[in-house]
Amino acid sequence: MTHSDQEAACSATIAGGFEARFAELAGLLAPVFSRRDLRSNAMAYLRALLMPGVSGNCWALAQAVGHERPYRFQHLLSGAVWDEDAVRDAVRGFVARHLGEGGVLIFDETGDLKKGQATAGTGRQYTGTAGRIENAIVAVYAGYATAHGHALVDRELYVQAEWFADPERMRAAGFPDEHAFATKGQLARDQARRALDGGLAPAWGAGDEVYGRSSELREEFEQRGVGYVFAVGADFRITTSGHQKMRADQAIGLVEPPGWNRRSCGNGSKGRRLYDWAWIATASKRHHLLIRRKISNPSELAYYIAYVPEHYVCSLTDLIKVAGARWAIEDDFQDAKQSVGLDETQVRCYRAWKRHTALALAAYALLAVASILAKAAHPAPVLPDDPDRRAAPADCGMTALTVPEIQRLLTMTSVQRTSANQNIAFHLRWSDWRRRHQARARWHHYRARLALTA
Repeated sequence: MTHSDQEAACSATIAGGFEARFAELAGLLAPVFSRRDLRSNAMAYLRALLMPGVSGNCWALAQAVGHERPYRFQHLLSGAVWDEDAVRDAVRGFVARHLGEGGVLIFDETGDLKKGQATAGTGRQYTGTAGRIENAIVAVYAGYATAHGHALVDRELYVQAEWFADPERMRAAGFPDEHAFATKGQLARDQARRALDGGLAPAWGAGDEVYGRSSELREEFEQRGVGYVFAVGADFRITTSGHQKMRADQAIGLVEPPGWNRRSCGNGSKGRRLYDWAWIATASKRHHLLIRRKISNPSELAYYIAYVPEHYVCSLTDLIKVAGARWAIEDDFQDAKQSVGLDETQVRCYRAWKRHTALALAAYALLAVASILAKAAHPAPVLPDDPDRRAAPADCGMTALTVPEIQRLLTMTSVQRTSANQNIAFHLRWSDWRRRHQARARWHHYRARLALTA
C-alpha cells in the first residue's frame, strides 16, 4: 500500500466511524421529530453546526448546507413543534453509552456577551467569558467525565431576579408563565435530578464555589448516595472532629507540616497539576475538608468540602482526582464554543435559545465521542521521566485526535477537492504535522513541570 493509499484509508476510517456515530444519535433523536421534513431540517442543522468557521446565525448555517433561504432553520428554532428537552435527554443517553458509569457530574456556568436588552436572560452580571461584569446571558451547564473522556449533557439559562418583576418583558422574551426564579445552585440541582433519574450513573459530583455553597445541591447528592467534592469559600463553616466550629481558612491552623501531601489532581496540557493537599476530618465521618496549597505560592489556597457515602472506599488521592475533574468542563466550553457555536445563538427568545443549545450539545457530543474513540485506539503518549534530560526524543509520537482536529478532518473528507494541491492527502499531512508538533511541545512542557517539582 502506498503512502497515499494509507492516507486515503485513514480518511475513510475517520469519516466512516463518525457517520456511524451520527446515525446512532440520529436514531435516538428520530422520535423527537415526528415529521420527515422537520427531522431532515434538524439533521441539516446538526451538519451545519459541525462545519468549522460557520457563524451561529440561521443565515450562515442555512447557506453552509445549501439551503436557498434561512427560513427552514428559523422555523426549526422558533415555530416548529418538537420537544427540545427530549433532545437533551437523548444526548445525555448517547454520552452515557460511550463514557460509561462511575464518572463525575460537573457543574459550571459560562456566558455570552450581548449588546441589547431584549435577549432572554440578558443583564449586567459577572461572566468568566469576559472576566468581569458585562451585559451578557449566563447559563449553567452540566458535564460528565470518566476515564474515557468528557462531554456536556445539560444546560439551563440563568435569569436574574429583576426579570421576574416585569411580566411583560418575560412574555416578550418567550418565557412560559410558570417560569420561576432559580439560583445557579438550584439549576444545578435540577440538572442533577434529571441526570440521575435519566439513567446517568456518576459516582461523584463536582463544581466550583457557586455550587459548593448550595446546600440544596449537596443534599441532593447525599440523598441519592452519590459522593461529591465541591469547592467552597474561605468563610465556609465546618465543625471539626474535635467539635470545634470554625471557618475553612481557620482550619489551616490544624495542619502540621507532615500533614501536607503533594498530589496531582490530573494531567493538563503542560504537565501534572501538582499541589500540596491537606485532609481535615469533621464531626461527620462522611464529610471532609480538603485544603489545596499552590507549590510556587503557598499563600494561594483553595478549599473543598467532600462527602463520601458509606458504601464508598476511597483515599485522599481519589478525592483529589474528583476535585481536579472539574477542569474537564472548561475544556468542553472552549471546544464547544469554537467547534459548534455553543455561544453563538443569535436568537432572542427563550425557546429558540434552548433549541439551539440542545442541538449544539448534540453536535458537540458527536465530536467528543469521536475523539474518545480515537483516543482509545491511540498509543500511550511519549512523556519525560528524567527532569535533567534537556533534549526531546527524535520521535515524540503524535497527540490523539482532538475535537478541533476531528472537525477539520471531517470537513476535509466531505468537501470536494478544489485543486490538485488541496486534496485529502495534503490536509492529512498537515494534520500529521500539527499533532507531531503538539506532542513535542507536550514533552517539553511536561519536562519543565517535572523539573520544577523534582
